[in-house]
Amino acid sequence: MRLTRRLAAALSATLALPALALAGTIGGSYYAPQYDFREFWAATDNKPFQVVLGGNPFPNVDAATVARDLLPAMQRAKPRPALTFTYDQPTPRPSPDYRLVLVFDSANNLNADPVCAGEPMRFKPNRPGVFNVYAIYCRNDRMLSYTTAWTDATGPTDPRIERLFRQLFLVVFKEGPSRWAMLDQPFN
Repeated sequence: MRLTRRLAAALSATLALPALALAGTIGGSYYAPQYDFREFWAATDNKPFQVVLGGNPFPNVDAATVARDLLPAMQRAKPRPALTFTYDQPTPRPSPDYRLVLVFDSANNLNADPVCAGEPMRFKPNRPGVFNVYAIYCRNDRMLSYTTAWTDATGPTDPRIERLFRQLFLVVFKEGPSRWAMLDQPFN
């Protein structure tokens, strides 16, 4: 009986470890038919890649401090191309204009294409202790992919945010062909 309890406790602890290792939750994702990871790679490899922030996930902290502290976390969690995240807007604007827009505490009905087109963003009330982000990968005024993610976090330097970015970037910048690329294959 005692051995059975110990085995059950050890098994429960082992099953709980992967859940503890996850930084947060990634919501659903969407990829436009035009999404192509090879295009993302070509546009960002060994180049600066603009990040646009909307809102402030920590209203009790100055927005400039939040932006300053999030940039190194994003850079450490960056996806595979040798890109450098920056908030600087390139001049002149490149064509096509690729960027990542991170909207914190976005309104539930905020759509990705209007955000990419530069329309005003809408927000919902902030939940203290929760880092909630809507990540949108844009080309010009159109969305190529998006996802949502959230985790508990106490401030912009909380290590859970970097872990969340690692997961988030793998989703928003998904490697491999999109399901739409398969439709271009001829039938045999």
